[in-house]
Amino acid sequence: MAFFAIALALLLEQVRPLTSDHPAAVGLHRWVRLVGHNVDAGGAQHGWLAWGLAVGLPALAVGGVHVLLSWLGGWPLALVWGVAMLYLTLGFRQFSHHFTGIRDALEMGDEERARSLLAQWQYVDASAVPRSEIVRHVIEYSVLAAHRHVFGVLAWFCIGALLGLGPAGAVFFRNAEYATRYWRRKEQAADQPSSPALCRAAEQAWQLINWLPARTTALGFAIVGSFEDAIDAWRNHAARFADRNDGVILAATAGALGVRLGGTSLRPLAPDGAGPVPAAVAGVAGDGLPGEVPRTAHFSQVVGLVWRTVALWLLLLVLLTLAHVLG
Repeated sequence: MAFFAIALALLLEQVRPLTSDHPAAVGLHRWVRLVGHNVDAGGAQHGWLAWGLAVGLPALAVGGVHVLLSWLGGWPLALVWGVAMLYLTLGFRQFSHHFTGIRDALEMGDEERARSLLAQWQYVDASAVPRSEIVRHVIEYSVLAAHRHVFGVLAWFCIGALLGLGPAGAVFFRNAEYATRYWRRKEQAADQPSSPALCRAAEQAWQLINWLPARTTALGFAIVGSFEDAIDAWRNHAARFADRNDGVILAATAGALGVRLGGTSLRPLAPDGAGPVPAAVAGVAGDGLPGEVPRTAHFSQVVGLVWRTVALWLLLLVLLTLAHVLG
C-alpha cells in the first residue's frame, strides 16, 4: 500500500501543487510558535517538552487516525488518509519555482535578478555573489530542499508504515525539520527569542531523525549518478561540512555530478520573526570539494539526478510490493 500512497501523492502534488502557505503549513507554524511561547521556559526539560509537544503530538495524532480508519474501513480509508497526509507533507513544487526563477534569470544574463531571487528565497545577503557562486548555492539549497521535502519524507513514511502508523512518520519528519528551522531562526530574534536549550534540543533531535534519511538520499544520488565518485566524495569530504547529515548529501551530490560544492556560506539577513523560515546550509572548510566550477548547465543535471532518484524509490517500492504480494 505504501507504493500506491506515494505514487498517488506524487502525482497529485504535480497536478495540483500546494503553495508554501497552505492551511496545513500555516497551522503547523502557529502550533510550533504557540508551543514554544507557552512551554519554553529556558530549561533543558522545558526544551525537550516543547519539542515533544510540537513535533511528536501531531505525528501521534496522525498515526492514531490511521489506526482508527484501518479498523473502521480497512485499507481503502487508510490509503486515502495516507495519500492526503503525504500530499500535505511532500513539497516538490514548494521550492522548484525558486530554482526555476534563478535559473531563467542566469540564462538570460540577468545576474542581479538572480541574486535578488536567491536572497528572497533563503533570506541571505547575496548582493556581491559572483555567477558561479550563485549557481553553487542554488544547487546546494535545491538538493537539500529535495531531501527535506521529498526523500526524507518518503523514508520516514516507510518507517511509519512498517510500524503500523501509516503517514505518521512523514508528519514526524516534516514537523521536526520545520520546528528546528523555526526555533533556530527565532533564537536570533529581538522579540521573544527561543531559548538556547530549546534550540539545542530541537537540533539534537533533528540530527538523529535525519541520520538515516540523509544517507538513503545520498545513496540514491550515488546509484543514479556517478557511483564511485559519489561514494568517494561521501567518504572523504562529508566530514568537512559543519552539519554531517547535510555534508553527506552535498558530498554525494558533488561526486555524482562532478561539480564543486562547498565553500563560504552566505550571510543570513537579520531575522524579523516573520515571513518564511529558510533552511540554513553550513559552509565547508577550505575552497570547496573537488569538481568542475558550477555552471548553469549543471542545473539540468541536478533536475535529472532528483527525478532519477524518485524513479529509483518507486522501483524499489514496486519490487517490495510484488515480493509482499507473491510471498
